[in-house]
Amino acid sequence: MIYLKLALKSLRNRIFSSALTVISIALSVMLLLAVERTKRASEEGFTQSVSQADLLVGARTGPLNLILYTVFNMGSASNNISMQTYEDIQKNPAVEWTIPYSLGDGHKGFRVVATDENFYQHYRFRGDQKVEFLSGKPALDIWDVVVGSEVQKKLNYNLNDSIVIAHGVTRGEGIQLHDDKPFKISGILKPTGTAIDQTVYISLLGMEAIHIDWKNGSQPTKENSTPQDQMTKESIKIGQITSFFLRTKSRIQTLKLQRDINNYSEEPLMAIIPGATLSDLWRGLSNIETVLKIISFMVMIVGLFSMLSTILAGLNERRREMSILRSIGAGPLQLCLLLVFESAFLTFIGLMIGLLIELAAFFILSGWLESQFGFYVTGDSVTKTEILYLLLVFIFGILIGFIPAYRASRLALKDGLSARI
Repeated sequence: MIYLKLALKSLRNRIFSSALTVISIALSVMLLLAVERTKRASEEGFTQSVSQADLLVGARTGPLNLILYTVFNMGSASNNISMQTYEDIQKNPAVEWTIPYSLGDGHKGFRVVATDENFYQHYRFRGDQKVEFLSGKPALDIWDVVVGSEVQKKLNYNLNDSIVIAHGVTRGEGIQLHDDKPFKISGILKPTGTAIDQTVYISLLGMEAIHIDWKNGSQPTKENSTPQDQMTKESIKIGQITSFFLRTKSRIQTLKLQRDINNYSEEPLMAIIPGATLSDLWRGLSNIETVLKIISFMVMIVGLFSMLSTILAGLNERRREMSILRSIGAGPLQLCLLLVFESAFLTFIGLMIGLLIELAAFFILSGWLESQFGFYVTGDSVTKTEILYLLLVFIFGILIGFIPAYRASRLALKDGLSARI
């Protein structure tokens, strides 16, 4: 207790420099934990871009290519799947639900995905989060379209606005436009922090309708184009899709169904487990995680050296204090323990303040981060990794205290009692 009393009195006499030391440590710890939580949120957001889907099925290609063009709107499909094949697999007794995807078109740099009501009912990401609407309703009619949050923000769209889809995946406006068959915005999605935010959704019937008169990839003339108002759901027959998600009624049936699909005799197919492929893809992007870890440790090192410089700078002001303690019987060991105790005390207070600031900041800003950037802060408030970081900072804080402690113990008694000119 004597060390605590002496330390508190000494810190009270140097309240300004002590406060600066604590603030320096607190800010370093806050940044360290914030970077770690950001890394964790990024990993969870990436690997949980789609969840509760047991299999992703597409034409035979590489697993990464299939996951990239279906989940992340990157790349293109090597081939399509016939509607007959899709319906046969959909009728399999082991299948609970399916979500069809039809790709190939774009809108002002954003991908267009054709799907059906199953997407709005069953698609899940980050565990059990579903696709929700900021306003409007799903695109179920032929000429309905739903836009993601990023599409709405960048293009400043509102409900009932008309949009024109371009033929093929384009970066800009596109060359060939389906301008004779415009769509009307029926819904705007809430931010998800996934590729959904940058996607335009139409119905499978809508995708088929805008291509119904195209032959061998060639745009029809106005004379050969079917008027939009003459198209009905009954007159449109869906011929093929690009890929589809499915969920089995029992997880035990997943591997068997995957094997059956991969060996499907009617056409070459590939079925992958989305969660496993996403995890493999994230491990392939390990450089991102390494960079974030390096930033975390650099922040921690800067904070510790900032504390060391502050303590060493304050040591010169305490020459008289150290000499008085020596004169009343305190030995070098006692002075060393006192300074190490002060260093540990300042580190501990800085750790607690930094942790509280980080937790409070993410708690207060979580709603704003979700609505503005689709950045979801999920999981435990403090993980085992973060606890380990805090322990390392505390241990290094104690060790750093030995540097000024050793220097103070080497000062002569007369050093602080004699005036310096």
